[in-house]
Amino acid sequence: MTQFGRALSELNIEILCANSSQAKGRVERANRTLQDRLVKELRLAGVSDMAAGNAFLPAFMERYNERFAVPPARTQNLHRPLRTATPRLNDILCHREQRYVGAQLTFHYDRKQIILEQTDVAKGLEGQYVELFDHWEKPLEVRWRGHVLPYRVFSKDQRVSHTAIVENKRLGAAGPPARHEVMTNSQKTGYKKRVKRTSDGTSPHGAVEMTV
Repeated sequence: MTQFGRALSELNIEILCANSSQAKGRVERANRTLQDRLVKELRLAGVSDMAAGNAFLPAFMERYNERFAVPPARTQNLHRPLRTATPRLNDILCHREQRYVGAQLTFHYDRKQIILEQTDVAKGLEGQYVELFDHWEKPLEVRWRGHVLPYRVFSKDQRVSHTAIVENKRLGAAGPPARHEVMTNSQKTGYKKRVKRTSDGTSPHGAVEMTV
């Protein structure tokens, strides 16, 4: 199930898919407006950042609806009143995932290693699943059966300084690797090239004698 489907299920909202050709056409026209017309309107208005874009949208929506909106066949408002408390609503609408707690009370999320603190609740969670609540406006929360678990984060993207590398005796990154001269086979065996001469003291073309 997607995050969108999970949130609607918890709010007891049924998803009505656009199965007819007419409904799909309305969706495509709306997408074309957002991807083409709105982008051009933003450019003409000189909008170049998120804050200015958010301030521009109400007036754009009003003008757009005045020109293209069609009055509904039934004017009765069928929306149900919201009866969910705000804290619960925030938990429903945030990004949520489950993670398996491995050895040393650790698990991974978003390229980071999460290490649970050794609390009375967390000590027995090895081999269990915890739930992650990733809210937009506050830090990640790790929960198990309603308990909020404290944790610390180890990021794999952290950079290690050269000083720390040297202190850890990892000299490969501190300086160039040592180069060792490699001996040839002739140097190892002691072979030398010597020109083979004839009786008259001259050497025939290409005649070479190998000695040890």
